[in-house]
Amino acid sequence: MAKRELGGTGLEIEPLVFGGNVFGWTVDRATSFDLLDGFVDAGFNAIDTADVYSAWAEGNTGGESETIIGEWLKANPAKRDKVLLLTKVGSEMGEGRKGLSERWIVQAVEDSLRRLRTDRIDLYQSHWPDPETPYEETLGAYDKLLKAGKIRAIGASNLDAAQLGESLKVAADKSLPRYETLQPEYNLYDRGKFDGELRDLVLREGIGVITYYSLASGFLSGKYRSQEDLSKSQRGGGIAKYLNERGHRILGALDTVAARQDAKPAEVALAWVIAREGVTAPIASATSRHQLDSLVKAARLTLTAEDIKSLDDASASAST
Repeated sequence: MAKRELGGTGLEIEPLVFGGNVFGWTVDRATSFDLLDGFVDAGFNAIDTADVYSAWAEGNTGGESETIIGEWLKANPAKRDKVLLLTKVGSEMGEGRKGLSERWIVQAVEDSLRRLRTDRIDLYQSHWPDPETPYEETLGAYDKLLKAGKIRAIGASNLDAAQLGESLKVAADKSLPRYETLQPEYNLYDRGKFDGELRDLVLREGIGVITYYSLASGFLSGKYRSQEDLSKSQRGGGIAKYLNERGHRILGALDTVAARQDAKPAEVALAWVIAREGVTAPIASATSRHQLDSLVKAARLTLTAEDIKSLDDASASAST
């Protein structure tokens, strides 16, 4: 695998990022350690998490994912220099503990550093837009953290083209650091939020792109093809929206390409994202070594021009 430059961060990653949202949620501490070991041993180096992961799980309050990653690093100190830690700030963490104000960012970064048991965060990302805080204040707070060496680069998640464009203008006008990466929702089915104006902007500005929901919550694995299949997992309810004519057309194209490539539909779906112009790497999670092996295969899968065209055609819609 050839490493890719992550925008203008100065960081380089393999074309796959491990999604740490599963740590402390659908996988326990021991399994998390095993998956992290397997991921790094396979040659990958980027781990994405957030301060809020996984507050939605019963009994959790947030910080569970970062804590497990930190405990893994404590048990494997030599691996710290082999991995890049990507985390986020801004999601609801309790009363007064959310958003992108300087006050909260300065506190939240210390919390994340403590949980991760590290002296630096490689990529610190604004999780959601914060309409109550000016970009100048947020970027100013990041500027101080960059100069202090607590973070190495900054990025944003869930910004549209207008928001990202405005943040870049403020950074330039005020001589502040700019967002060098973007984390949008993007996959074969959900193409509208990135394809078009937003992709044009990141290509023009040389911004790195790490996609999330790269398998459409598991729909693109091919496991969910009918209403009856939705009961197969906790995600079933969120997958119902994909069960339509276009969704089935996409699954059909995935099946065809997967048969040609001797691969699984999920592997083909990830390989398509990896091959997209403007994308640095997709985020994907695994809850077992078997799933991790599949992710590794996806990152090493080379689709033909015919494969890509058939997937492009099947997933095209009025919004793409």
